[in-house]
Amino acid sequence: MTAESSADAAAQDRTRHADWLAGARIDPAVAALRPDYRCVLVVAEGLTPGPSDETSERLLAQAEQSAREQLDGRPAEELPHLQSWREAFRAFGAKPQRTRSSAEALLRRVPDGLPRINRLADAYNAVSIATATPLGGEDVTAYVGPLQLVRADGTEDFPTLASGAEAVEHPEPGEVVWRDDAGVTCRRWNWRQCHRTRLTDETTDAVFIADVLEVAPGDSDARASEVLAALVDALRQVSPGVRLQSRVLRADSAVAR
Repeated sequence: MTAESSADAAAQDRTRHADWLAGARIDPAVAALRPDYRCVLVVAEGLTPGPSDETSERLLAQAEQSAREQLDGRPAEELPHLQSWREAFRAFGAKPQRTRSSAEALLRRVPDGLPRINRLADAYNAVSIATATPLGGEDVTAYVGPLQLVRADGTEDFPTLASGAEAVEHPEPGEVVWRDDAGVTCRRWNWRQCHRTRLTDETTDAVFIADVLEVAPGDSDARASEVLAALVDALRQVSPGVRLQSRVLRADSAVAR
């Protein structure tokens, strides 16, 4: 491939991903549960996948220290943002003691140290625990149609692994899920991601999804901006030259009127 054709392909990817970002939406039925909700979406092109390295180790170690200082010996669920997420889970019928938000699950492991997974997972996990914010990464090329946050009817497919083998589950009716046209990509807002869109050692184009609720009245937008800046910085550190596009979805703009 020539330099010119490579540039053309990159431009086409950028346009396609911009269109995909523009199509992401929050359903009014979800927005009505938490009008304060903000979703930070970052599409990254040209990532450098691979095993954990000195850069990702530094990011994660610094974040672990920051998280320990935030916790100060307290259980993770006592952090204000995680209390908000427990309330959000209860609002659609989930039991947060059994199915915790992804940030709470990570922060509960901080005292013993988080596992080092790979360069990309380490980077977004670092941002998640440093900001006490649920955050995940998925292969954007595996999506079929736009990203949607909806309340499930219970018939949607959720491809996962059970005892190491591929399996299909279904969400509970009314459960808050992320989905595309092929099925559910993440259950219970940010509890568990599907197998189909997982990041792999070959992933170079990804979408990162951060979930923000207010802690103090009206602070959702400021918190979303903080998480976005931290995520962009971490991705640029582990993948110099990465091309990024972002969007913040506001639930209060989706509430039916």
